[in-house]
Amino acid sequence: MIMKMKIMTHFCNCAVFALLSLAACTEIPGDKSKPEWKESASGVWEISVGKPEKLNLLSELGLHPKWDAINAMPKADLPVDRDEIRFEEVDGKTYIRFPLDKGEKIFGLGLNFKTVEQRGRILELHVDHYGGKDNGRTHAPVPFFVSSKGYGAFINSARYIKAYVGTGVRKDTKNPPEVQDRNTDPGWSAQPYSDNLEFLVPAEGVEVVLFAGQDMQDVVRRFNLFNGGGVLPPKWGLGFWHRVPTLFTDRQVQDEIAEFRKRGFPLTVIGLEPGWMSRAYPCTYEWDATRFPEPGKFVNDLLQKHIRTNLWFNPGVSPECEIRDAIEPYTASHTEWNGLIPDYRMPEARRIMLDHFKKHQLDLGVSGYKMDENDGYDNWLWPDVATFPSGTPAEQMRQIYGSLMQRMTTDLYHEKNQRTYGLVRAGNAGTSSFPYVIYNDYYNHRDFITALINSSFIGVLWTPEVRASKTSEEWLRRMQTVCFSPVAMLDAWADGTKPWSFPDVEKQVNEISLLRMRLIPYLYTAFAGYAFEGTPPMRAMNLEPGYAADEQIEKGKLDGTENPYAMAVKREVKDQFMVGENLLVAPLFAGETERKVILPQGRWYDFYTGKLAGEGEVITVSPGLDRIPVYVKDGGIVPLCPPITELDGTKLPLEIRHYGSKPGTFRLYDDDGETYNYEKGEYTYLTITVDVAPDGSKQGKVSVPEGREIWSYNGEYTFRYMTE
Repeated sequence: MIMKMKIMTHFCNCAVFALLSLAACTEIPGDKSKPEWKESASGVWEISVGKPEKLNLLSELGLHPKWDAINAMPKADLPVDRDEIRFEEVDGKTYIRFPLDKGEKIFGLGLNFKTVEQRGRILELHVDHYGGKDNGRTHAPVPFFVSSKGYGAFINSARYIKAYVGTGVRKDTKNPPEVQDRNTDPGWSAQPYSDNLEFLVPAEGVEVVLFAGQDMQDVVRRFNLFNGGGVLPPKWGLGFWHRVPTLFTDRQVQDEIAEFRKRGFPLTVIGLEPGWMSRAYPCTYEWDATRFPEPGKFVNDLLQKHIRTNLWFNPGVSPECEIRDAIEPYTASHTEWNGLIPDYRMPEARRIMLDHFKKHQLDLGVSGYKMDENDGYDNWLWPDVATFPSGTPAEQMRQIYGSLMQRMTTDLYHEKNQRTYGLVRAGNAGTSSFPYVIYNDYYNHRDFITALINSSFIGVLWTPEVRASKTSEEWLRRMQTVCFSPVAMLDAWADGTKPWSFPDVEKQVNEISLLRMRLIPYLYTAFAGYAFEGTPPMRAMNLEPGYAADEQIEKGKLDGTENPYAMAVKREVKDQFMVGENLLVAPLFAGETERKVILPQGRWYDFYTGKLAGEGEVITVSPGLDRIPVYVKDGGIVPLCPPITELDGTKLPLEIRHYGSKPGTFRLYDDDGETYNYEKGEYTYLTITVDVAPDGSKQGKVSVPEGREIWSYNGEYTFRYMTE
C-alpha cells in the first residue's frame, strides 16, 4: 500500500493554471498549504501533488512494500535537492521537472532494446508491442528512472507519460548552453546542452516516489522492494523449457519428450501453443478434444515424468466459449480478433474467468501460462476510444491490462499454495513480484541482450528466447545466451525446431543446456536475493556497486574498492551483464570470433578454467564457438549440482567452485522449491566459506543452521578450487 501525502489546491475560476512548485518562495494563491515530501522509509520519499487519479499503476495489484527490508538497507541521503524538483498543472496536465547535472546519466524508463542510457531521448511511455524503435512504446514502459548520481524516481500514473530526457532547453536555466553560429562554428550542435529532465502526465495530479541509495543498485533494490520485492520462481521454472508446434497432439508431445530423454537433453517444462484449445484467436480456454482427448491424463502423465505444462492464451473470449454469455456484460466495447475483452477491474469478470481457468486447467494440474497479445498493436487491442463497464478509460486499461492478468493468475496459484512461472507480453511498475517473464516476437539477438540489461533497471524480467536460426553458429550463440537468462527456452511453435536441429553443434547445445541445470542452485539463490532484497538476478554492469561518474574517472580515481567499475563508463555497456553476485557473462553473436570484455576493478577469472582473465581492464577474447565467455570475480563461489536432465525431487550433491586467491563466502538459499511456505519462514540459508591460508592453501566449509531443514541437498559437498 502506498502512503500518500494529500494537498488541497484552490483554483481560481479565471486561472489557466496553478503553479504547484516545491520552491520555498512559491505558494499557491489562496491556499496556505503546499505539497510536502514525506520519508516513508529509509531512503524513500513520497509526494502527492494536485489531484492524483485513484487508479494508478499500483492501485489494482494488491502489493505490499517490504518496508522492513528497505529499512534494513544502508542509510542513504538523497543527492538531489527536493526543492529543485518542480511541479506545475497546465491545461489539466501535470508537468514535472528534475534537474540534470552535466555528465549525469539516466537509465530505465521502459524495456528498451537498443539503448541503455536514455539522456537525450524523447519517449512516450505506452504499453505496446515493440516496433523496432526505442520511443517509449514497449512491453513494459515503466515510468521509473535511475540516475548515476545515486537516486531514482517513480511517477505513479497509469497514463501515457511523455519524457524529455535532457532535450528541452529552458530560458530560465541555470546552466545555459553556449550559443553557436552554424555558419561559422564547425562544432555547432542541433541538440544544445539541457540541464533538465521533464515529464508530462495527462492528469490533474500525480504521485511521485524518490529512492536514494549508496549506489545505483541500492536505488533499484529499494524500488523493487517498494513494489513488493522480486519473484521467487519454483525451481522447475529455472530448468529448460520447450514449446512445441502449435497443432501438436498429445501423442506428438509425448514423442518429443521421449526424444529429449533419448538424446540426454534436459527438459522441465513443455509449452503448448494455441492448438491445445478447441478455438483460438479468439479463445475458448477449453481443450481440443481431437488433439487432447484426455487432458487430465495427459497433464498427469507429464507430471509423472517431472515435466510441467504451460499453456498459451490471449485475452479475447471466443463466441464458442462456454462462459461467453456470462462474461459478456463485463467486457469492453471493442473486441480482439472478434473475441470479447474481459474488464479485469471488475470482480465479476475475474470470478467468471478464474473459475473457468480452474475448471479446465488448474484442477487438471496445469502449472502455468503464457499470456500473449495483451500489449498491442493498436489495431489488435482496443483503441483509446473504447469503453469498459468499470468506467476505466481505455488508455489506463492499456497501461495496466497485462499487470491485471498477472495478478489475477498469480492469485489463483497462490490460493493453491503452488508457485507458478510463466510468460507475458505486457507489464508495468509493480509486476516484479509476479511470476512472469516478458517475451516478444521481435527477434534480434544483439537487441535481446540490451533488453535483458535494461530489464534490470525497471523491475521486470525478460527472456531472449530461441526460435530459429539461419546457421548452426547463430543457433549455438542464441542457446548460450538464453541459458543465462530468467527463462531458458526454445520456442518451436512455428517451425518445429529442436535443440538438435543443427547436428554439427548438438553436442555444444547439450552442454550449455546441462550447464543451465547445473547452475540452478546458484540461480535459485540469485532469485532469492531478488525476492528478499530486491537485487535483480540478471543485471546491467552499471548496477554493480562502485560505479563511477565520468568526472571521477577524469580525476583518475581508479580505486578497487570505491571505484571498481571505472573502466566501463567510457561507453554505453549493452552487450555484457552480471548473473547473480559473482558471474559476468559476455555473449558473442553470429559472425564474431572475438570480442572485447570490460572487466571491473579487481581480478576476474575464467569460469571454465579458473585462469586469471584480467584486472580492471578491457580484454579481447577469442573463446571459439563452443563457449560463451563467463568470468568470476576474485573470491567468487559458484555452487553446481550434477548435470541432471530432470528435477525429480531427489536430494543432490554439490560441487562448490571457488575462484581466485581471496577468501570467499556464499549464502546458498534453499526451500521446498514449489510452495509459498517460504513466505512463512520455511527456508534455510547454508553458509559456504572458503578460507585462504598465508601459504595459499584453501579450506572450504558448509555450515547449516542448527535445526533448519534442507530440502535439496544430501550433504555431499565437494570443493573444487579452480585457481591454483
